[in-house]
Amino acid sequence: LRLRPDRVAMQDATAQMAMLQFISSGLPKVAVPSTIHCDHLIEAQLGGEKDLRRAKDINQEVYNFLATAGAKYGVGFWRPGSGIIHQIILENYSYPGVLLIGTDSHTPNGGGLGGICIGVGGADAVDVMAGIPWELKCPKVIGVKLTGSLSGWTSPKDVILKVAGILTVKGGTGAIVEYHGPGVESISCTGMATICNMGAEIGATTSVFPYNHRMNKYLSKTGRADIAVLADEFKDHLVPDPGCHYDQLIEINLSELKPHINGPFTPDLAHPVAEVGTVAEKEGWPVDIRVGLIGSCTNSSYEDMGRSAAVAKQALAHGLKCKSQFTITPGSEQIRATIERDGFAQILRDVGGIVLANACGPCIGQWDRKDIKKGEKNTIVTSYNRNFTGRNDANPETHAFVTSPEIVTALAIAGTLKFNPETDFLTGKDGKKFKLEAPDADELPRAEFDPGQDTYQHPPKDSSGQRVDVSPTSQRLQLLEPFDKWDGKDLEDLQILIKVKGKCTTDHISAAGPWLKFRGHLDNISNNLLIGAINIENGKANSVRNAVTQEFGPVPDTARYYKKNGIRWVVIGDENYGEGSSREHAALEPRHLGGRAIITKSFARIHETNLKKQGLLPLTFADPADYNKIHPVDKLTIQGLKDFAPGKPLKCIIKHPN
Repeated sequence: LRLRPDRVAMQDATAQMAMLQFISSGLPKVAVPSTIHCDHLIEAQLGGEKDLRRAKDINQEVYNFLATAGAKYGVGFWRPGSGIIHQIILENYSYPGVLLIGTDSHTPNGGGLGGICIGVGGADAVDVMAGIPWELKCPKVIGVKLTGSLSGWTSPKDVILKVAGILTVKGGTGAIVEYHGPGVESISCTGMATICNMGAEIGATTSVFPYNHRMNKYLSKTGRADIAVLADEFKDHLVPDPGCHYDQLIEINLSELKPHINGPFTPDLAHPVAEVGTVAEKEGWPVDIRVGLIGSCTNSSYEDMGRSAAVAKQALAHGLKCKSQFTITPGSEQIRATIERDGFAQILRDVGGIVLANACGPCIGQWDRKDIKKGEKNTIVTSYNRNFTGRNDANPETHAFVTSPEIVTALAIAGTLKFNPETDFLTGKDGKKFKLEAPDADELPRAEFDPGQDTYQHPPKDSSGQRVDVSPTSQRLQLLEPFDKWDGKDLEDLQILIKVKGKCTTDHISAAGPWLKFRGHLDNISNNLLIGAINIENGKANSVRNAVTQEFGPVPDTARYYKKNGIRWVVIGDENYGEGSSREHAALEPRHLGGRAIITKSFARIHETNLKKQGLLPLTFADPADYNKIHPVDKLTIQGLKDFAPGKPLKCIIKHPN
C-alpha cells in the first residue's frame, strides 16, 4: 500500500534521529502536521517535580535541539512534563478515521478513538514529513468478537492480556486487530485505548475499535464536540461492514473473563490472577512483591487512576498501607492536574505511593532503583505493557508481571502474588479481616478536565531566522553522514558477529534506560549494539568470539574491530527478531558498525522495515530449520543480489572452518 497519513507524532527519544534525518533532506518545512513529545528522557528517582527539574537540566541540549528544530521546520513541540505521547495524542489528535503514524510502537493506542494509528521507525516518519507516500504491506485482519460485559475486578487490560495469551507475541504480525461485537459497549474509550495500545505486544500492525457513544463522550469531554458530530454523521463508515470477513476470528465472553496477570519476562505468558501465586511457587519465582507500579501509556487514564484510588481508599479505611513500594505515573499534565483536584492523587499517596513525573519512567527503564542490587532475584507488578528481561530496571533477575492498575494496587497492599482480591481477605489494623470490594470509578471526570500547565509550543508562522545548532563536540547529538553505497556485487565471506539464541527484542539489540541519552548520537549509542542478546556459542550476553584474535569480548567492540579492519559481518537470529519498540537505532547501529545482513527465522514488522530503510538486508530462512546448520564460526556468502526481486529467493553458502 502507498498511503498518505494525516499526521505524524514523535517521542523525544526517536524524534532526535528523525529530525536529524529530516534536516539532511534539505526541505524547508514538514508536509503534514507533526508533533514532538518529550516523555522518554525523564528518570524516575525522587518524585514528579524534582525528577522533572533534574531532567530539564540534564537534557537541556537535546530539548533545545528538538524545540528549535520543531520551530524551524514547522513541528509542534510538547515540552517535558506535558505527558506521555500516546495520552497526548488521545486527548488532542486521534479521532475516528484518522490515519496517524508515530515513531513509537504503542502508537496504536489511538485505536481507542477509532483511529488507524500505526507505529513506525523514524525513517518512515521522515518520508511522510517529506511528502513521500508511506509504504506498508497490506495487512490481514484479525477479528476479536466481544460478547457479554465487563464487571467486578475484570478490566479492559484483561481483554488484551487474554488475547496475548491466545495469539502470543508474534500472532498478530502483519495484521490489524479489529474489535467488535456487543461487548464493546461495556468498555470505556480509554479502556479501548488500553487494549489497542498493548496490541503492539502481539506484533499487530495496529488495533482498532468501531466508533460508538463512548468515543463521542470522550471527544466531547476533551473539547472536540464538533468532531463527535461529524463522526455521528459518518458513523456507517466507522464501524465494520455487515457480513465482513476476517482472516482469523477470536471470541471472548467478557462476562466470563477473569482478571489476568502476564509474565514474567514476556507479555504473552498469561495467568488468571487467582492462579499466579501457585504457579510462581511451582516455578520458583519470588512471590513477595517488592514494587507495584501503575501508570504508563497503557494504563494512566482518569478511569485507571480512579479505580486504583477506589482500592486504596478501602485499605486506608481499615488502617492499611501498601506492603510493597508503590509508584504512580499520570499519563499527561491534564490527568495529573485533574486527579490532584479530584483527590485521587492524595489517596494514592496516603496508601504509600509516590507520584512520578508525567512521563514513561520505569516502563522504559528510566528508573533509578535503589531497593535491590543488580542480580538480586525479585518480583515487581506493573500496569505497563512490556516485561522483557531487564527492561524496567536493567536487572535480569527482576521478575516483572503486567496486569491492570487496580490489581497492581491490590497486590501492592497485600505484598504477595498469592493474594486474589476476588476471594481472599486482608487483616485490618484492628485485627479484623475484610475483603476488598471490586473498584468502581467514573470513566471521565464529572467536572471538566483541568488542563494544568500549558506545555505546548506551536511552531511560528515565520521561522526564517530560527537557528538549529548541533555542536561538533556534542556527546548527545551528531549530524548524520551517508552510509557507504552497495558496490553492486554479491556479499562474500561475511563474518558472523553473533548467532542469537532465543528472544531478541529491540531492547536486546539497542537497550534503553541509561542509553536513552545517546539517541541523537549514532556513534555513541552504537556502543550498546546487541549487548542484551544471548550468544548461542557460550550462552552469555555481550560476549562474542572475535574471528581474527579468537578472544571473546563485548559485541560492540568486536563489531568496531571488524569495521576498522574492513570485515563485513552478519547476524543470525531466531523467531520474531526485533519485537517490541519501534526504535530504529536497532537498525542504524548494525549498519553504522559494518553489518550487511540480518538472517532470521522471522522478523517483527517494524524492525524489518527499519532494516530495509537503513540498507541492511533483512533475510529469512526459507526453511527455519536451516538456522541449525549455521555455526558461529562459519562464514556466509549471499548470492543473487544483482537479480534480487520480490518473491525471488537469494542463495546463501555456508562455509565451515573445515
